[in-house]
Amino acid sequence: MKIFLIFDTRYGNTMKLIKKAKDGVDSTGCDGILRRVKIFEPEAIIEKNERWKKTYEEYSALPEAQPEDFKDCDGLILGSPTRFGNMSAPLKMFIDSTSKVWLEGALINKPVGFVTSTSSLHGGNETTLISMMFPMLHHGAIIVGIPYSEMGLITTTRGGTPYGASSVSGPRADMEPNDIELNLAFSLGKRVAEIAMKLKK
Repeated sequence: MKIFLIFDTRYGNTMKLIKKAKDGVDSTGCDGILRRVKIFEPEAIIEKNERWKKTYEEYSALPEAQPEDFKDCDGLILGSPTRFGNMSAPLKMFIDSTSKVWLEGALINKPVGFVTSTSSLHGGNETTLISMMFPMLHHGAIIVGIPYSEMGLITTTRGGTPYGASSVSGPRADMEPNDIELNLAFSLGKRVAEIAMKLKK
């Protein structure tokens, strides 16, 4: 059973959540497979920003996501930093490239969860998660959120929503996800994988 985790990141906070979601997937015996989206920014610009450069080295080393990943996966987790309350352009461009596999019904009845990181608590945390849901509904996927049986949803004062895993990273994106946010990301990954296994039976 393969759960693909396809994401975009700049300063690494979304990647930290995605990696924790992968741990949740792997805890079930399923294989969590990390994929990045295409990088459009010139390396010369990235090189001038030390924090971006540090994240870029790890991020760029990952395999690039392909539309066929929707066919190969048993479940999916999408991740993106917020861009004005929406998913990032690189992730949107990747999703827009999946028309062929959409016509083939590649994601029909497969579970999909969502991850984001925003600068502030009301900086588009939930709307970014929801923006990723819209095209997945068109793909016929089954939307997976986080239920309130996860006590972190009740105790969190930063990220974490029933719509998906999230973190608040501050105006400079230098606040790493805290334990509650990471635990909710783990729970989301585990839940997507467990649902994928049940649907496969």
